Amino acid sequence: MLRHERRLIGLFLPIALVGLFAFATVASAQKVRVENRAFTPPNLSLSAEPRVVTVCEGAGEAIVHLNARVTSNYPISYRWTANAGRIAGDGPTVTWDLSGVPPGSYRAYVDIDTGSGDDACQAFSSTTVVVNRCQPPPPTCPNVAIECPDKVVLGEPLTFRSTVTGGSANVPQTYNWTVSAGHIIDGQGTGTIHVDTTGLGGQAVTATLSMGGYNLDCTATCTVQFPPPEVACRKFDEFPSIAYNDEKARLDNYAIELQNDPTATAYVIVYPGQRGRSGDVQKQTTRLVDYLVNSRGINAQRIVTLVGPSREELMIELWLCPQGAKGPTMVP
Repeated sequence: MLRHERRLIGLFLPIALVGLFAFATVASAQKVRVENRAFTPPNLSLSAEPRVVTVCEGAGEAIVHLNARVTSNYPISYRWTANAGRIAGDGPTVTWDLSGVPPGSYRAYVDIDTGSGDDACQAFSSTTVVVNRCQPPPPTCPNVAIECPDKVVLGEPLTFRSTVTGGSANVPQTYNWTVSAGHIIDGQGTGTIHVDTTGLGGQAVTATLSMGGYNLDCTATCTVQFPPPEVACRKFDEFPSIAYNDEKARLDNYAIELQNDPTATAYVIVYPGQRGRSGDVQKQTTRLVDYLVNSRGINAQRIVTLVGPSREELMIELWLCPQGAKGPTMVP
């Protein structure tokens, strides 16, 4: 019986030893695998959204979302830094506020650590974001208005005043005035000008203000109208009873003026002398008209003869009356 048991022990002992060796080998391999897995470096990637930021004044915050993706079997701690702006958060996903930074390229950094103290369990990454500044808004014209004078008087200066409001800020404004008639006496380059009106009867005067500095056509206009000048007769000559040749010389000059203005009417006024004889006025009037018509070719229908009140001595007046003018007034 004992011999039989020894035989069985001898038979199974090698088998038991082989099994024990195999178990030890498997355990050792599993330990190696566990130890190797503990020191596998974490896999880190970092992304930013968006990658390009346009910062506009008054448009609110410029926020970038940062996302750190890590492959690891152990708890991770994150440390975020950036060379500009402000980072909010401490986990794998944080926000990066780039409001107010000047245009340029900026980097955000993340360090991760498992806390094991092993360098192989740490990782580092960074990403770049470009910050652009908004293009400045296009220039806009200001509201330009010109105040026209309420009353216009021929011969007195006109005053044009301007009001300029709004438009693009920080634009050095320049005032450039032009006028369609007359000339600027003073005020060029300012908001108010004065314009000479000499000889502008019947004309319109348009003042135009162009605001410089905006690279745009920023203009305003204002127009005033002068009434036509009053049409009035004018005394061309006056003389007493003189020698006939002298009288003809004066009538020659008078005829030239009448020929220069074919629409004008000739008024010949004879003032009798207080000591004159009867018929002197008619004789003088006939001689004057006859010379103008027959010697100078003036149409008789253009000549009006009048007899004025008596004076100390006979006096003759020659008047030129433009078309539409009221006849002359005879003065004693």
